[in-house]
Amino acid sequence: MSSTLEILLWVVVPYVSLAIFVVGHYWRYKYDKFGWTTRSSQLYERRLLRWGSPLFHFGILFALGGHVIGLGIPESWTAAVGITETMYHVVAVGIGAIAGFCTLAGLAILIYRRRTVGPVFSATTKNDKFMYLVLTATILFGLSNTVLGAAGEGGHYRDSVSPWFRSIFYFQPQPELMAAAELGYQLHALSALLLFAIWPFTRLVHVFSAPLGYFTRPYIVYRSRDPQLGSRRAARGWERVGGDRR
Repeated sequence: MSSTLEILLWVVVPYVSLAIFVVGHYWRYKYDKFGWTTRSSQLYERRLLRWGSPLFHFGILFALGGHVIGLGIPESWTAAVGITETMYHVVAVGIGAIAGFCTLAGLAILIYRRRTVGPVFSATTKNDKFMYLVLTATILFGLSNTVLGAAGEGGHYRDSVSPWFRSIFYFQPQPELMAAAELGYQLHALSALLLFAIWPFTRLVHVFSAPLGYFTRPYIVYRSRDPQLGSRRAARGWERVGGDRR
């Protein structure tokens, strides 16, 4: 029987976090479309950005892929296709450690750049500062779990954290599984849930942006007031402006 604290931490908090994540993004898109941006600072400084951004973004993509596989795919499925637990552990720890260190190094460069370059620092909001703090904590907790796993001191998260994670989406939560997990995994999960809750109110919303309009828009948009263009339909990228405004 799960205690009240276990239910609060591993049932209530996850559902509240996911609800804020979904509803917050809807609200942000509906009422703050012009704020749905990374507020790019590339014009202010490029040297540090050229190193920090690829390290962070590629590292986080690999780390995310590892989380999707590790949390979303049951151990029985990987065993069914001939992947032993030892093979899985070696690959997961190896790739996870590289991705984690790359992500952390990239984030450190980006934070250093944001703190030391005046115009970039001026464009940083309080929400973004708090986001960087939570994001750094989440990465550090996850990386520490990976390092401990490489040293053979980490727990077997596929028997505790992974089933708990899937049970949330099955709407049959099993808080006792997460309550039995190691402290490092619990801290990593709580910091990630906090990150999801604040996500819609920070620059992280750009993750769900895709410049699809770039594939159909003309390179240059021309407008003309020339009355001698004829009656033929204007080509894409040309727009008539009626009347001669002086």
